[in-house]
Amino acid sequence: MSIFKSLSIFVLAGLFEIGGGYLIWLWLKEDKPYWYGIIGTFILALYGIIATWQTAEFGRVYAAYGGVFIIMALIWAWKIDGFKPDRYDIIGALIALTGVCIILFFPRPEIK
Repeated sequence: MSIFKSLSIFVLAGLFEIGGGYLIWLWLKEDKPYWYGIIGTFILALYGIIATWQTAEFGRVYAAYGGVFIIMALIWAWKIDGFKPDRYDIIGALIALTGVCIILFFPRPEIK
């Protein structure tokens, strides 16, 4: 799978996971209507489907996705909640992104 396609799937999955979780958060923590929770639950289920579009093994995909999620969660918090990441947030996110690239894209010896 191309790097662009793989990263696009990660971003789409991240939007669904964070967006669905955010709606549930608003319902339970900010007294929004119950249908926020219903829609959030549906969106989270779609996240689970989108993640299966990756071609790597399950464990590798979810390990790498953790790094992508860190970056996306910081961006979401910054743009939606007004949280301003500091330099340590940014350094940590870049380290996580480096780990994602190593996990997914570095060549491995073929096992026979």
